[in-house]
Amino acid sequence: MALGQRLEIRQGQGLVITPQLQQAIKLLQLSNIELEAFVEEELEKNPLLSRDDRDTTAEPEIAEQAAASDDFDVDHVSEHHAASDMDARHDDLYDGASPGDRATGDAGEAAQEAFQAGGDIDWSRAGGSGGSFETDGEGFEDRLVAEKTLADHLNDQLAVAGLSDTDRAIATVLIDSVDEGGYLRADLMELAERLGCEPELIEQVLTVLQGFEPTGVFARDVPECLALQLKERDRYDPAMEALVQNLELLARRDMASLKRACAVDDEDLRDMIAELKGLTPRPGACFGGEPSQPITADVFIREGSNGLWHVELNTDTLPRLLVDQRYHAQVSGGVRNDAEKVFVSECLAQANWLIRSLDQRAKTVLKVASEIVRQQDMFLAYGIEHLRPLNLKTVADAIGMHESTVSRVTSNKYLNTPRGLFEMKFFFTASIASSSGGEAHSAESVRHKIKGLIDAEREAEAVLSDDAIVDILKEAGVDIARRTVAKYREAMRIPSSVERRRLLKQVG
Repeated sequence: MALGQRLEIRQGQGLVITPQLQQAIKLLQLSNIELEAFVEEELEKNPLLSRDDRDTTAEPEIAEQAAASDDFDVDHVSEHHAASDMDARHDDLYDGASPGDRATGDAGEAAQEAFQAGGDIDWSRAGGSGGSFETDGEGFEDRLVAEKTLADHLNDQLAVAGLSDTDRAIATVLIDSVDEGGYLRADLMELAERLGCEPELIEQVLTVLQGFEPTGVFARDVPECLALQLKERDRYDPAMEALVQNLELLARRDMASLKRACAVDDEDLRDMIAELKGLTPRPGACFGGEPSQPITADVFIREGSNGLWHVELNTDTLPRLLVDQRYHAQVSGGVRNDAEKVFVSECLAQANWLIRSLDQRAKTVLKVASEIVRQQDMFLAYGIEHLRPLNLKTVADAIGMHESTVSRVTSNKYLNTPRGLFEMKFFFTASIASSSGGEAHSAESVRHKIKGLIDAEREAEAVLSDDAIVDILKEAGVDIARRTVAKYREAMRIPSSVERRRLLKQVG
C-alpha cells in the first residue's frame, strides 16, 4: 500500500468551549469564599468593574444598573409535605421562560451569542453529550499536586465504609465537625437533637469513624485520642488506661502519684511514659491543604408560619458589581490607537459577561436549592431517618438542567436549615426499586426492615437466611438482591444466619 499525502474535507459537529463559557462554568462550582477571591482578582484586572455598595432598594434605574442584586433577594416557597408544582414557580422566578424554551443550538455557540447579545447562559445543556466540561480548565498536573486534606481523606474512607444512608449522612456531619488536628468539635446530644435521631445512633456511627485512619481521629479530647492509638496497638491495659486518664499528673511530673494510680514500679512507669511519647496527640496534623475556613451558608431555609418552606439566597455572599459607565465613556474618548481601543472593548465585554454570569450563577443555585427542599421536606420536618432517595438526575430533570451542572452547583454550597448547616450533596441518597413498580424505597428504610425482621427472631428455628429475607421483602414490594441484603446486614454488624442460630441455641 503506497503512502502519500492527500487533502480531505470533513463535516462534523463539536462543542466549542469559549473562554467566557469556561469562566461561567467555573463560577458554578466555586464556594462563596473562592468566588469572593475570584471577584477580587477581576476587580484588580478590569478598571471598568467596581463594587456596587449602594442600597439596592433605591431607585429602579439604580437597581437595573446593578443587575446583580434585586433578583437575588427573593423568597421561594415549596409546599410542606406535599409535591407542589415547582416548575411553574421556577419559570416565573427565572426570567419567565422554561428551560425547554431556550435555545437548543450548540452550547458553545449559544454561550458566545449570549455573550455578544447580552443574554443569559443556557445551563440547560451545559455538560451535555456534545463534550465534557469535567476539567473546567484545571490541568491534570494541578489535580495531581493538590494536597489532600484531612476531610478528603476521611470522606474517601467513608465512601467504602458500607454504612447505611442514615449513618453515612450522620458521618458526613461528624466529618464536617473535625478540626485540623483530627478532634471532633461537636456535642453529640445537640447533634442528635438537631438531626432528629437518638444519641445512641450518633455514638454508633462515631465508633465506626474512630476506626478510620489516621488512628486517633474523631477523639473528643487528648486522653481519648491516645486511648484509640493504644487500643490499635493492643496496649490499652489497666495500667496504661490509668496513665492516660491522669495526664495532668504527668504534666506536673508527679511520678509518685502516677505510680500509685497506675499500680506500677519506676521501671514500668518509665516504659509506659516512653510509649506514650511515641503516640500522636494531633493525628490530623499530618495532612496538608488550606487552613479550614468558616463555612457561610449560600442559601437560607426557613419554615414559615403557614407551613411552607422559604428558600432565599444569602445576599451577604453574593458579589455585587457594576460597570463604571462614566469611566468607560472617559477612557473611550481618550484612546490613542487600536490596541487601546481593543483593550477597553475587551474590558467592557468581560465586565458585562462577569456580571451576567454571577447573576445566572445565583439563580441556578437558588433553583437547585429549591428543588432539593421540595424533595427533602420530610427530612426538614421529621429528621434524618426521613431522607428520601434522591440523585442528581432527578433534580436535573425537574429543573431542566444537565446532571453535570447540578453536580457543580451542589459542590461547596451550603444550606442553612432549621436542622443545621449542610452541604447540598448531603441530601442525595441511594434508592431501591419497588417490585410492584411503585415509588422507590430509600436504602435506609430497607435496612430498617431487614433489622426489624432479624430483631424479631426469638428461636433458633425462626432465624431467617438472607434468601428468606429477600422473599419477605419482595412480598412487601421491595425488589432487592440477596447480596444486597448481605451487604446491608454486614454494614449493620449483624451476624450471618448460621452465627445467629448458634447464638440463640447457646442462650436457650
